Amino acid sequence: MGSLEAMETHSSSQARYYNEAQRIKVAQGVSGSIMDRGSVHQLVPYLVAGVQHGMQQVGASSLAHLVQMTTTGLLRFEHRSSSAQMEGGVHSLYSYEKRLF
Repeated sequence: MGSLEAMETHSSSQARYYNEAQRIKVAQGVSGSIMDRGSVHQLVPYLVAGVQHGMQQVGASSLAHLVQMTTTGLLRFEHRSSSAQMEGGVHSLYSYEKRLF
């Protein structure tokens, strides 16, 4: 890491980004904290259900069938730009609250 906190804590970070002759240290990264969102065990069932629903929508009965559909060209995926993803999401509402579970 190139954050000032990492360089103060770990000499390996300091050695990687700076030599000993440099007196001024400029951060090449940031450090911070995020709020704990709980155990991954709470999220996995939602991921599994999402994959199952997606496979059902494309007509794949198993992961092997999904791979076969992809390799034969029966199922194709498209790359979407970040603008297209935003346009495809919820927009033009006065208020919207995204709830994971």
